[in-house]
Amino acid sequence: MRKLFCDHPEAYELNLQDQGSPIGISMADFHNTLMYYLIIIFTVVAYILLSRVFTSQPLSVWRGTGRGSISSIKYFTHSTIIELIWTIIPAIILVLIAIPSFKLLYSLEADDLIKPLVTLKVIGYQWFWGYEISDIENLNINFDSYVKSEDDLQEGEFRLLEVDNRVLLPIHTPIRLLITANDVIHSFAVPSLGIKTDAIPGRINHASIYILRPGVYYGQCSELCGASHHQMPIVIEGVTLKDYILWLSSFIEK
Repeated sequence: MRKLFCDHPEAYELNLQDQGSPIGISMADFHNTLMYYLIIIFTVVAYILLSRVFTSQPLSVWRGTGRGSISSIKYFTHSTIIELIWTIIPAIILVLIAIPSFKLLYSLEADDLIKPLVTLKVIGYQWFWGYEISDIENLNINFDSYVKSEDDLQEGEFRLLEVDNRVLLPIHTPIRLLITANDVIHSFAVPSLGIKTDAIPGRINHASIYILRPGVYYGQCSELCGASHHQMPIVIEGVTLKDYILWLSSFIEK
């Protein structure tokens, strides 16, 4: 039996899930890089605020007394140099953040540049997901995926995350997702693949994924869609192309 990675949310998890697609990895790297800037900014601002709280004197960059002391910038207010510093530095930080951000946005919008080899249509219902695969000529595969009840769960399966019909998709293959809904707005979200796309009735949104490794990727509807919103999990299993073809063959035999 082959060993698969299992990407699912864990209790008290502080970091992002392990990413299984190039877009997901880029998002995680951007998040981690951005945290460095946020920590530095938070530290500087907290120091300024706390130093003002615990001292009765006005804030100053250099406090000097006596002959020859440095007092070029005495106060944080009414200083042209200080005003320039805290205007220019944030502008530079925003530029440093914007460059990788625009690259990531471009990669998300450039899905149509790569011709997909597999197309999966996703339809949101109250409250389950429907899937259609029509890449094979004269063969239209469609099935529904419901959450597993607690009585049907097997050892190692996750409550409110496991489904009765998983979606199998091939790894190392450009895949296009066509996402819509039948009744109300849903949202197709798989964090470990970097996917979060709204499913809107009467409209088809598209997204692309490229799965890097075999594994089981869990997601959920992330749009409040009614009383059983919590019963709309998503399970995508990344498999080899051979296993994917065998899975498709099982529908033909039926």
